[in-house]
Amino acid sequence: MGLFKRNPFGHILFIKKWLIRVLGAMTHRRYRGFNELQIEGSEIIKTLPDTNVLFISNHQTYFADVVAMFHVFNASLSGRQDTIKNIGYLWQPKMNIYYVAAKETMQAGLLPRILAYVGAITVERTWRAKGVDVTEKRDVNPNDTENIKIALNDGWVITFPQGTTKSFKPVRKGTAHIIKQHKPIVIPIVIDGFRRSFDKKGLRMKKKGILQSFIIKEPLDIDYENDTIDEIVEKVEYAIEQHPSFLKVIPAEEIKAQEELNEMRRWSYKDTENEY
Repeated sequence: MGLFKRNPFGHILFIKKWLIRVLGAMTHRRYRGFNELQIEGSEIIKTLPDTNVLFISNHQTYFADVVAMFHVFNASLSGRQDTIKNIGYLWQPKMNIYYVAAKETMQAGLLPRILAYVGAITVERTWRAKGVDVTEKRDVNPNDTENIKIALNDGWVITFPQGTTKSFKPVRKGTAHIIKQHKPIVIPIVIDGFRRSFDKKGLRMKKKGILQSFIIKEPLDIDYENDTIDEIVEKVEYAIEQHPSFLKVIPAEEIKAQEELNEMRRWSYKDTENEY
């Protein structure tokens, strides 16, 4: 790899590799040490082609979810089975992993900008701005969909189809359009425990000793030609366990109580920060 070789988005791969190594070393104990990341299905990662793979997942924090995926994917590719022990896998990381993220999130400070260099495909959210839903939906920026196409052609792409860290929110149809148009292999991932471990951004640890789960599922069965957008959306919702039917398993009162508790924790951490 040449010292100044770049990826399709103009990022220098030498710099990107060192960022992955350093950030990976700094965050490793968040998933193996302070907390314990329980992984299932890592053998699936080793069977995937080098390009045109789309990972879909539920979302619990802005950054900790993605960082965990970089750890798990690289550990799996280096031969580890359902574990991220021994961070030697970071020395030669997979360089063509990308993730879809909101542009306003990735521009909010120095650290998000650094994390963006690692592989963010920034998109302008059409339904939300500055942390609140907007009544007038904006048109999709064609550059955003083109960048996702470029990333799929170059490697693997991680996306969170709900576009929010809140549970059981609708899956955005944009993900279904990407699947139908570009026909990637779609790998569902279901995570849990991240919301309890980290703050909403996933940068600050809230609690130690949390069992985090990371389940990698078999590729989604999709008929790219005949499945409708709504059918693909439904398949995605079931695959990442965010379909409304799952609410019948988890009582609505319990979900509401958990969301209220998470909100109280978030504000209590803000109060603690203000004291200092």
